[in-house]
Amino acid sequence: MTNKQKPLIFISNDDGVWAPGIKVLVEVAKSFGEVIVVAPDKPQSGQGHAVTIKNPIRLNKVNAFEGVESWECTGTPADSVKLAKDTILKGRKVDLVLSGINHGSNASINIIYSGTMSAAMEGALEGINSIGFSVDDFSLNADFSAAKYYAKIIIGKMLESPNGEPVLLNVNVPKLPKEEIKGIKICRQARGKWVEEFSESIDPRGVPYYWLTGKFENLEKDATDTDLWALAHGYVSVVPSCFDLTRHEILEKMDFLT
Repeated sequence: MTNKQKPLIFISNDDGVWAPGIKVLVEVAKSFGEVIVVAPDKPQSGQGHAVTIKNPIRLNKVNAFEGVESWECTGTPADSVKLAKDTILKGRKVDLVLSGINHGSNASINIIYSGTMSAAMEGALEGINSIGFSVDDFSLNADFSAAKYYAKIIIGKMLESPNGEPVLLNVNVPKLPKEEIKGIKICRQARGKWVEEFSESIDPRGVPYYWLTGKFENLEKDATDTDLWALAHGYVSVVPSCFDLTRHEILEKMDFLT
């Protein structure tokens, strides 16, 4: 098979182009086809789907991965995908968009805040099958071996899947050795929330400043069909996600407003 016949895979993330997780994801993707990387030049966790409109965005070519065209972007994860489409890819057909592998879970409501998933979502908005990968481990020395193994399985199946409506997957891998993971579970996003507090301190000039702190609360502890349950019970959670925020089930009930 020639390189022209192989799929084109685009990769971004929110931890930055030099992060350990994206290195693992690039290594897996290279086994399937041509890979192009455009990712932020610094960590952008928690940026959600933010885009840069008040400052110029710059692209710098880097040698981050052997044999892979790669660029660092001064913008957000969403910026990276948007700018790549318009400049680096220049109309080329992309077969799959990948984002990650993120340090830390993006299960449940965390998908809303996640730069990792926003990069993947931007791919889906462009009509491309897209996957965001995360590991439930915030450590800088997180073990990505299990994520690497399951990423290869999921990427392979997605590339073989029939064309149709673009699919956006939110994939989270538990903090376990590969041998202890029970497999892949297709599930729904759990309802949860962050119970937040702001820690107040005073700077040397006597001016108060605040650090956001908080604790995550699972609102469906007894549900067995959610991503949080899957992760807690040793499964890789796969949630088919979307960007339509309409509550379709109550549309007809809102007639009282008209």
